[in-house]
Amino acid sequence: MSVPPPFSSQVASMFAVPVFQARHPDAAALNADLKALFLLREHDKTIYGNPNPSLKQQDGVFESDFTLFSWQEACVQALRAFCWTELGKAVQELNGYGPEEMRRLQIFSHTWFHVTRQGGFVINHIHPMASWSGVYCVDPGETPADKPESGVLRFHNPHYYSNMFLDAGNARLRAPYHHGSWSFRLQPGQLVLFPSWVPHEVLPFHGSDERITVAFNCWFGMK
Repeated sequence: MSVPPPFSSQVASMFAVPVFQARHPDAAALNADLKALFLLREHDKTIYGNPNPSLKQQDGVFESDFTLFSWQEACVQALRAFCWTELGKAVQELNGYGPEEMRRLQIFSHTWFHVTRQGGFVINHIHPMASWSGVYCVDPGETPADKPESGVLRFHNPHYYSNMFLDAGNARLRAPYHHGSWSFRLQPGQLVLFPSWVPHEVLPFHGSDERITVAFNCWFGMK
């Protein structure tokens, strides 16, 4: 009679959260054009500002309306192509779609830009009517030496009960199993894609210049 092999110990990520990152290959040139355009249109708040923001707008933050990727300027369309290409890769990989299914995939979105100045921040929130969200960094702005978390994009652990009881057995769990937050100090040309249900915020910006980002929420259909 054969003896079954001993069961080996292993760790599985049972409820993992996928986060994708990419970097634009020619970010310096693209971001220079985007920054010039956004700062120009920031002055026309009645035309380009968001008339119905879903979050309370904080002092120091300008939010455009949600039609950014419909603008026909070359720099905007170049960014749109980059973001949708990278988002398509993520959706294809995680859902196991083949080439034919990807050709049938339809993407719908809200897209906008933020210009954040000293003291501006975005409160913790989610995007309940979308499946994927993203943030692209045009200019992270200045990071003062005494304010290392200035303008950080922070995600909060969605496992709400993970820290209801802490002792020596779980107080020092290492990433990705830890109880705390996960932060990104965005770099120019960096794109972060994440499920829209993950709670996130932008910490107060303390630079003397501008923090400029593009954000989007997406939902999908099949032709």
